[in-house]
Amino acid sequence: MRLDKYLKVSRLIKRRTVANEACDAAKVTVNGRPAKASYDVKVGDVIEIAFGQRTVKVEVLAVNETVKKEDAAAMYRELA
Repeated sequence: MRLDKYLKVSRLIKRRTVANEACDAAKVTVNGRPAKASYDVKVGDVIEIAFGQRTVKVEVLAVNETVKKEDAAAMYRELA
């Protein structure tokens, strides 16, 4: 699954266009490297997203095409 779509489906970022722009602005890194929106997300990847002053770091646990709002948090695990 594409990185921008994963960020939207997992609800880490609300809209796919915003996720795409974040990738273009190099605010998203996967396994320590800046990633493009077309990056293919795999289980075990560590995604880091810079939201202004705050940074969110998560590990991918599942890659699902569609998921209910309640189950979206089960797709990743937050890292310290």
